[in-house]
Amino acid sequence: MLDRGYAVTVLDDMSGGFAENVPAAARLVQGSVLDTALLEDLCTQHSYTAIYHLAAYAAEGLSHFIRSFNYQHNLIGSVNLINAAVRHRVRRFVFTYSIAVYGAGQVPMLESTAPQPEDPYGISKYAVELDLKSAHEMFGLAYTIFRPHNVYGELQNIGDRYRNVIGIFMNQIMANQPLTIFGNGEQKRAFSYVDDVARPMVDCLDLPDTCQQIFNIGADQPYSVNELAQAVMHAMGQQVPIQHLEARNEVLDAYWDQSKIAKFFPNLRPPTSLPDGLARMAAWAKKVGARQTRLFMDVELWDRLPASWEAEFSQKR
Repeated sequence: MLDRGYAVTVLDDMSGGFAENVPAAARLVQGSVLDTALLEDLCTQHSYTAIYHLAAYAAEGLSHFIRSFNYQHNLIGSVNLINAAVRHRVRRFVFTYSIAVYGAGQVPMLESTAPQPEDPYGISKYAVELDLKSAHEMFGLAYTIFRPHNVYGELQNIGDRYRNVIGIFMNQIMANQPLTIFGNGEQKRAFSYVDDVARPMVDCLDLPDTCQQIFNIGADQPYSVNELAQAVMHAMGQQVPIQHLEARNEVLDAYWDQSKIAKFFPNLRPPTSLPDGLARMAAWAKKVGARQTRLFMDVELWDRLPASWEAEFSQKR
């Protein structure tokens, strides 16, 4: 966005981000999408052309056990942004979330596939999608929705224990810990390199036909988590043991068809291969080293919490 001459404000509550990731040319505001007064003040001051909404607590597996927290941050926070966009006549609202909306047994996933989210995270994100449709019909708010999944790459928070499996694996390797895999590791995912996702998101502002459209975006080649673990160890140049944990409640196979996005984005590049993307991220991760972030201490439901998480959270009980 900066390269194309836009003035950029970054709003982040810093629960999982780092100020040094933000380019000096962008304005960084530390705050939350739950702070409606702050949102109103920013929109009044700067008359934004577009709002890109990427803020979320995107720990799908954990969302079962933090339901109130999940809906506050992922649904109510989103509604606050939509209200601000309507009031200040923002020309485009770009929303990103996840193919968690599709649910199980629907691969390869198409934009036309009937949503059947199976966890509170996916439910909250689908609710925002429906709210955007309603806001367009009532107030004329133009929007574009991207559904990426398992995005990875440089600058990611590799210290997060509950999401972003590639970052978790790299952090565990640098800390000389075993790689932890829930279940037998045969669940399949497509892993999307960050540049492949970011560029079309910027391009959509110059493509009017992308308004009121939903796009799957990112890689379309699925890998099992076991295959991913071996690929990450190869990229990091280090072999460590693998520890299989009790299976958790999750969709086993999740990957998509992205033929639709190719029709709307004439300059779309082929997805970065997993080995190439991992090599780039690994080079960066080795420079920054292992990271550790705070434990999530707002668990609301303990019943059926995976044993490995319960051991971490037990100090709160």
